[in-house]
Amino acid sequence: LLEARARAQTGSAIRALMELGAKTARIERDGLESDVPIEEVRVGDIVLVRPGEKVPVDGRVISGQSNVDESMLTGETTPVKKGVGDDVIGATLNKTGAFRFTATRIGSDTVLQGIVRLVEQAQGSKAPIQKLADSVSGVFVPIVMVIAILTFAVWFVMAPVETRLTMALLTSVSVLVIACPCALGLATPTAIMVGTGRGAQNGILIKGGEALETAYKLNAVVFDKTGTLTLGHPSVTDVRPQQMEADELLRLAAAAEVGSEHPLGEAIVRAARERDLQLPKVTHFNAVAGSGIEATLAEKSVAIGNARLMNSLGITPDTDAASTLALAGKTPVFVAIDCQFAGIIAVADPI
Repeated sequence: LLEARARAQTGSAIRALMELGAKTARIERDGLESDVPIEEVRVGDIVLVRPGEKVPVDGRVISGQSNVDESMLTGETTPVKKGVGDDVIGATLNKTGAFRFTATRIGSDTVLQGIVRLVEQAQGSKAPIQKLADSVSGVFVPIVMVIAILTFAVWFVMAPVETRLTMALLTSVSVLVIACPCALGLATPTAIMVGTGRGAQNGILIKGGEALETAYKLNAVVFDKTGTLTLGHPSVTDVRPQQMEADELLRLAAAAEVGSEHPLGEAIVRAARERDLQLPKVTHFNAVAGSGIEATLAEKSVAIGNARLMNSLGITPDTDAASTLALAGKTPVFVAIDCQFAGIIAVADPI
């Protein structure tokens, strides 16, 4: 009963994992688009994904490009750029663009279902200590039963006639309650199921009972940094203007980034709003894939991005300052105003 109850409670981790997946998919068949339940998607189907939608199944991009949030799988908060030929994973979140892909793995073959299967196997696996407990219980239980029967017989013969049945039952039951290794047989499987279930709820996949049991021998642990040791929410750490006030540089950059869904752009907008800076309206916005953005606001043209974007516009950025910031674990973002280099905004994910 206790084992069944623990299994039911930790089963919520599996249900939570399964809820991550999409329920429907927009597919293209015979030149027509239609929404179908996820169970009706077949290998080879062409699937369409729009901004803000979950990728329904695993596949390979055949047209379009976008940035996909794969944090549910990798913990990385920065969206991953996807283009033609790139693989996409079911249950990840499409952020900015639209794309079409060919379904390559469906149903139980997807990465998400593989994770679910791993958790189920871990909860049902037996650790070496559990096998030992089962072996001991298999020998110990019959011995305890024999002792209880002997105790009943001795007290039934030796006790006074008027109380011998009561005394015999009381003493034999006492032997069973005290000596029967119930805890030995229940504690280990319950601990494994609860441990693996709680781990899955917190994004930690434990391969099985044996791995959980031997974890006490660990003397080194290797962590992924982003989203594990860090908060997973980038924030502005440095604003380094060239020939203007820091707040003015941040204000113009944030105004240009309002239309962006990139985590670095969101961090810049968030920093400006925390300083109560008034952001002018954007009259033109253009996202340059893999490079940055261009925008027009307050009669100024603003370009924000990496060195490739600056070079394409004929602007020379301060790469030395950017290298110094990068060595400190920060991401430098170049800002140009009216085709002139204006400064650097550094963004980092705090621990």
